[in-house]
Amino acid sequence: MWAVIVNTLAIVAGSLIGLMLRRGIPKGVADALMKGLGLCTIIIGLQGAVKEENILLLIVATTTGIFIGEATDLDGKVNRATEQILQKFNHGTGDTGKIAQAFVTSCLIMNVGAMVIVGSLNAGLVEDYNMLYTKSLLDFVSGIMLTTTMGIGVMGSAGFTLAFQGGIVLLAEYIAPLVSDTVIAELNTAGCLLIFAIGLNLVELTKLKVINYLPTLIMVPILIFVCQLLE
Repeated sequence: MWAVIVNTLAIVAGSLIGLMLRRGIPKGVADALMKGLGLCTIIIGLQGAVKEENILLLIVATTTGIFIGEATDLDGKVNRATEQILQKFNHGTGDTGKIAQAFVTSCLIMNVGAMVIVGSLNAGLVEDYNMLYTKSLLDFVSGIMLTTTMGIGVMGSAGFTLAFQGGIVLLAEYIAPLVSDTVIAELNTAGCLLIFAIGLNLVELTKLKVINYLPTLIMVPILIFVCQLLE
């Protein structure tokens, strides 16, 4: 569990450095950096998404996930919750959408991929923390870059990382039998698809409600399980 705490602290530290750097950046430069980040995010998403080997599964998971997100207005709920939190801390509500976007973007970038799942399982099963320590360094750098361009919302991903990775570590014995290489690969592809969508938003080509796409990540293992039952 210590490795997860280190990872969480690395994100917080990176975010704090990013906030300090952000204060001295002119708006024009910040906007240009945001577009650059968007282009990098698109590349990250594309690199993972093109590895998809079961396109039908991805299509069904994505369309079903989007339907659930839209039907439940997940995007609206997250934004309203963010607004309530901001009001409690007297930060106003003008940047609610940007903060929520920064939070979701950083959570996906830092918690999608085999390194997260495999690293957390290794930590929980055999106390091998090397992969999570490597991820901590990567997240420290990512935290600086993301916060410099997107703001304080990135720091919220530290809490998500603690809960998500910590949960996998603590429940590793029970999760490991359920997480096959296929599940990891398909989750990675679906996550990269969402990252690609975020990149399109960052360069202002689209205005996709990516938060409404998040149920896709839940549908992927469910559909794989159903397919295995039908075989």
